[in-house]
Amino acid sequence: MAWLRSFLYMVFLSITVIPYAFACILWAPLPLRLRYKLTVGWPRLAIWGAKVFCGIRWQVKGWENLPDKPVVLLSKHQSAWETLFFPAHMPRPVCFVYKKSLHWVPFFGWGLALLRMIPIDRAKGRDAFEQVVREGGKCLDDGRWPLLFPEGTRVAPGQMGRFKMGGALLASRTGAPVVPVALNAGECWRRNAFVKQPGLVTVSIGPAIESQGLTPDELNAKVHAWIDAEMRTLNPERYGQR
Repeated sequence: MAWLRSFLYMVFLSITVIPYAFACILWAPLPLRLRYKLTVGWPRLAIWGAKVFCGIRWQVKGWENLPDKPVVLLSKHQSAWETLFFPAHMPRPVCFVYKKSLHWVPFFGWGLALLRMIPIDRAKGRDAFEQVVREGGKCLDDGRWPLLFPEGTRVAPGQMGRFKMGGALLASRTGAPVVPVALNAGECWRRNAFVKQPGLVTVSIGPAIESQGLTPDELNAKVHAWIDAEMRTLNPERYGQR
């Protein structure tokens, strides 16, 4: 049954993303804020579809920790689910840091390319870090929230990847606070797994961590510590014995 529900969900995504991609091209001349609101209709639809077809429900802890000012979001990364959830449900437009090669993905990549986020070439090393800081600063000035996954890739439940420095550098250079986010979407939607499992995803938003007075390493360590501790709370059966 889970396989059939997952198959129907993939069909649903395929038949909805194509018209949405062409619509993105049609409304490309519109102002960015309006274009963003229209484009994130598809991620919202995808999150809704995951609940209807696959039984993936969600809840959020800590909405009150999101300040009404520029912040950098640094999130745990387990699944493709959160890449759909954040633009669909955050109270401000988010600005992802992602591989520039995603622009070549048919339909999905077209809409992504039109949102003026932060595409990078990871092979450029230090230059990529500088691009994150430069373009992330522009996002903050525009009232958007840069959102980075410091682990750099999806990490299986029960594991913590090494945190990269891009998000901490951006926050330190701009003086913006960091809001850490823990989540357990990988319990339902594993990396590269076709079959999705029903369940409840919890997105836990932590208190803002001020970047001023901290080095990027110190800031990164604080974010890592909060996310690691919160993951043990969300899934103690996986993290509690570490």
